[in-house]
Amino acid sequence: MKVIGIIPARYASTRFPGKPLAMLGGKTVIERVYEKVSSVLSDCYVATDDERIYNAVEAFGGRVVMTSADHKSGTDRIAEAVEKIGGDYDVVVNVQGDEPFIHPEQIITLCRCFDAPETQIATLGKPFDSMDTVENPNSPKIVVDNRGFALYFSRSVIPFVRGVDRKEWLSQYPFLKHLGLYAYRTEVLREVTRLPQSSLEKAESLEQLRWLQNGYRIRVGLTNQETVGIDTPEDLEKAEKYLSTI
Repeated sequence: MKVIGIIPARYASTRFPGKPLAMLGGKTVIERVYEKVSSVLSDCYVATDDERIYNAVEAFGGRVVMTSADHKSGTDRIAEAVEKIGGDYDVVVNVQGDEPFIHPEQIITLCRCFDAPETQIATLGKPFDSMDTVENPNSPKIVVDNRGFALYFSRSVIPFVRGVDRKEWLSQYPFLKHLGLYAYRTEVLREVTRLPQSSLEKAESLEQLRWLQNGYRIRVGLTNQETVGIDTPEDLEKAEKYLSTI
């Protein structure tokens, strides 16, 4: 199986402009992400629409491809990047450019999901460790079938555990947190970028519901490792402290 890793990285960000070029422990955030992905996947590229990011990646010796500034999602950006790069890849792994602490084992877990021929898209889930985090709408939940394929993603608490005090729900059902890492069979990536927004996607503001609603099968790999994304300058400060502990 031939796999390529693509890291979409935009300069524009409402909460943290220039985030990929922010310094974290003496390196840019995008360089740290690139190092993690390329430690697992020999074919790895950053996909950007900004010359500053392009030049920064080239400066640290990374591979980078310039893409359109008009894309509405990272999925669209990586699809364009794959077309430009060529190479006849079987699977495309999408790692966000603000995930400098992604674990190499998580990328391996994503790739292993495609050992099942019916897997079209793969993502990761992590068991929740408290009801407070389960109830956080910014932490989407996943319900899976007996073979590990996603049945639904929601910002709401799913499933509802009937007849049990809410404080005890975590002991009754293994609630699963969705981690926003994806991989796609290449032909599926091309297909999903042509789909219009779906009603469920609009309702929950979760892109993966577009794929589910259109019948695509999403395999959920399991991990016990948390990712530490960077969305705000405050997150960067927390990341600096976290970096000093590992």
